[in-house]
Amino acid sequence: MNFLFVLAVGLVAGTLSGIVGTGSSIMLMPVLIYQYGPKQAVPIMAIAAVMANLSRILAWWREVDWRACAVYSVTAVPAAALGARTLLVLPSRAVDISIGVFLIAMVPARHFLARHQFKLSLWHLAIGGAVIGYLTGIVVSTGPLSVPLFLFYGLTKGAFLATEAASSLGMYLSKSVTFQHFGALTLDIAMQGLIAGSSLMFGAFIAKRFVLRLEPEAFRLVMDAIMLVAGVATLWTAFS
Repeated sequence: MNFLFVLAVGLVAGTLSGIVGTGSSIMLMPVLIYQYGPKQAVPIMAIAAVMANLSRILAWWREVDWRACAVYSVTAVPAAALGARTLLVLPSRAVDISIGVFLIAMVPARHFLARHQFKLSLWHLAIGGAVIGYLTGIVVSTGPLSVPLFLFYGLTKGAFLATEAASSLGMYLSKSVTFQHFGALTLDIAMQGLIAGSSLMFGAFIAKRFVLRLEPEAFRLVMDAIMLVAGVATLWTAFS
């Protein structure tokens, strides 16, 4: 039953993230932590995130802004590896607490970014990639930060979904390789990640038909709700 629950949440998370550009890790991570513990859940989610981002790239292949993706990835990929190495030396409870606090803190941070209509350049993408890449290595998902970064660069709808996914793919591959190198990504964990990721991939293709119908305000409310619920759930796991 726990296994089926992971798949069900993965399907919902994959569909939702395929619509709004992020959220799959935020929704699925508390379930994985409860099922496997934080130290195993993080590499499982890294594998699943690779598959989720790959599915969004395949769904919107023609609209990827490869220039923006390349500039962002140059700094984000090595930073993600450094963040993943940092994560492996942290206590499990500290990982839980940091993830929960980060998710909740992103709600006011997103509103702050939305109120200031920044127009970002390629240099901003490179700087943001370094910061977000490192944080992604530690706290699993930084979609609430990368979403406004690419939106303020000027990407929308399919172009935004595809480019953000292509940029995130490099970070999660880097993170997964780091986990494997330091012995945190065993064959069993990799299989769990592939299974969870399959449900995320299927959800991403379901989502494509809904993208053009989603209103911006609905997107913002959905993201706030996901971050608050996931953050509280993760903190509950840490202190229970």
